[in-house]
Amino acid sequence: MLAAGSGRAAQASVSRPGAKPGGLPEQQPDRALKALLREIDPHRIETTVRRLASFGTRHTLSSQDDPVRGIGAARDWIYEQFRDYAAASGGRMTVELQSYVQAPASRIPEPTRITNVVATLRGTDEPGRVYVVTGHYDSRASDVLDATSDAPGADDDASGVAAVMEIARVMARRKTQATIVFAAVAAEEQGLYGSDHLAQVLKDAGTDVQAMFSNDIVGTGDAHDGTAADPRTVRLFVEGVPTSETPAQATTRLSVGGENDGPSRQLGRFVRDVAQNPQTGMSVRVVWRRDRYLRGSDHISFLLRGYPAARFTEPRENFAHEHQNVRVENGVQYGDLVEFCDFRYIARVARVNAAALWSLAQAPGTPKGVIIDTTQLTNATTLRWQASPAADIAGYEVVWRETTAPDWEHALAVGNVTATTIDISKDNVFFGVRAIDRDGHRSPVAAPVPG
Repeated sequence: MLAAGSGRAAQASVSRPGAKPGGLPEQQPDRALKALLREIDPHRIETTVRRLASFGTRHTLSSQDDPVRGIGAARDWIYEQFRDYAAASGGRMTVELQSYVQAPASRIPEPTRITNVVATLRGTDEPGRVYVVTGHYDSRASDVLDATSDAPGADDDASGVAAVMEIARVMARRKTQATIVFAAVAAEEQGLYGSDHLAQVLKDAGTDVQAMFSNDIVGTGDAHDGTAADPRTVRLFVEGVPTSETPAQATTRLSVGGENDGPSRQLGRFVRDVAQNPQTGMSVRVVWRRDRYLRGSDHISFLLRGYPAARFTEPRENFAHEHQNVRVENGVQYGDLVEFCDFRYIARVARVNAAALWSLAQAPGTPKGVIIDTTQLTNATTLRWQASPAADIAGYEVVWRETTAPDWEHALAVGNVTATTIDISKDNVFFGVRAIDRDGHRSPVAAPVPG
């Protein structure tokens, strides 16, 4: 196997001890990540879920100025919690209320102020490289326009907001190389309006968002419907062909890879590798779909703008109690109530998120401008990419797999270069490139385009 400009490569394809069957090894958490994960507290998560449910309803059209009930009271409470976390950050975390007035639209019958609560933990080395994590703090009753009935929204989605807030609390006291944005977004139930605004603000600013996660309905591994509970699994939905691609772009990309090599699919592989371990106590079930049938969450707002994004959700939903008004039948309560939540499960989901975000923010960014040379008839493969701006970059690995394999199977360290030639035919396998820093942190893989 030849590395460009250096003769025969010093290191051959590796399949290290502990590798998954047919794949590369999982990236084990370092000491700092293990300590971070231990601090995530299910009791704090329970307090947050109960507090959010206590506002009665958090419907987008509910009161914005009542101090104890409605979405405005919830907004103000979340804001104050984020400010408390930021106070321990040494100035690295800032908090804002990001508002705009939504004109009448689907599920918005009159002009309505929509406000996201956003906490930004600025990176120390590459603040322009950004990762976003959200939960939506609005709730709804059975009637999507019913802004007055109780809608505690414990699972959907106080659970996701509680996970995001707990990660923000723990990470605020730590330094990350890249920037992480923690957001409680509004108006998801009315049509993703809050996340759409957040994504557009980032897009308009030219922000380099390299990954986004939505946590939506992550309250329990038990569907409470008579089926077997699955308290150690969380689903991660990742789209195939990028939503934002034009037909021409899709044709170009598909000429060297497939729908399994888009940025969101690479993100799904990365999350499973860094977050599926004893420290999180979870198995990450990656689902190769944009989202569930007839459903959609806030990651879609980011996908539509070309950002890699994915959605965490519990393994099996109980559709009978989601979005239902609280009621009592034969002495049994139904509705999206706190009693349906498993706070230790939410804490494990938070650890999965934290492992992914920490690993992304501490590693070099995903390689950019990766090209596979398709101009020559040769059985060797030449790849080129842009140099990483990371100060602690150590080099790069080329990875590859059989075209029928779902996961990367082999890796070759090629050094701190921006081009390499490998004696493997590009006709037979799929290739990718990832960056490595001096501490062994690896970026997500970037698949090449022809050039």
